[in-house]
Amino acid sequence: MFSGLKDKVGEVLLPGDEFSLETEDTISLTERVKPEKVVCGPGLRRSGDRLLVCKSGVLRHKQPNMFWMDSQQRRYVPAKGETVIGIVTVKSGDVFKVDFGGSEQASLSYLAFEGATKRNRPNVQVGDLVFSQFVVANRDMEPELVCVDSSGRANGMGVFGAGGLLFTVSLGLARRLLSPHSEVLSDLQTLFPCELVVGMNGRLWVRSSSVQQTLVITNLLQSCDTMTAPQRQELFRRAAQGAL
Repeated sequence: MFSGLKDKVGEVLLPGDEFSLETEDTISLTERVKPEKVVCGPGLRRSGDRLLVCKSGVLRHKQPNMFWMDSQQRRYVPAKGETVIGIVTVKSGDVFKVDFGGSEQASLSYLAFEGATKRNRPNVQVGDLVFSQFVVANRDMEPELVCVDSSGRANGMGVFGAGGLLFTVSLGLARRLLSPHSEVLSDLQTLFPCELVVGMNGRLWVRSSSVQQTLVITNLLQSCDTMTAPQRQELFRRAAQGAL
């Protein structure tokens, strides 16, 4: 059913490309066969028994049957479950307004923090950085953020940012840094031990032992977006020699 689609994994596809998801017209009388279901991620859309590509990029696949388009885009579109770095812009009553770099601001309730109650409110001020995740993200409703996971724990989320530097990179580089085996992150931490927070919206926060080293790390990450692995390693090597 997905053989034609799986053959295209890792290749560049363009909007308008189409794949058939028709199942074989056979019935098994000896064993119970469970129909396979394809999960469409960003850049793909299902219409009946067809799968349409609506965004150019590289086709990616995750077992068992999840497909999505890995594309380069400038504007961040929120998705449920993604973690982002936001800036508190408005504090009104029981709700904070957070700028995450999208087309509109998201709402963050004061009860969406670990241990927060009506009497024990979190200390959040305008201008604070918050690391949070989306629980509501669709085009018909206002985006909503929380700073707790499904079990009510902070799990690294909340207000942060003291003594560090916030900057932006491309959305593609942010996804590469968040991958399980990120070569960019491993090369960087080998040379410059630091604290790094990465948001899916392309915002990064970094803090190291000195202001000079923090600025060096910032420039390295912003410069290595379009570099190959040998070019990036050479850049990191020269930066390490110059910082010593």
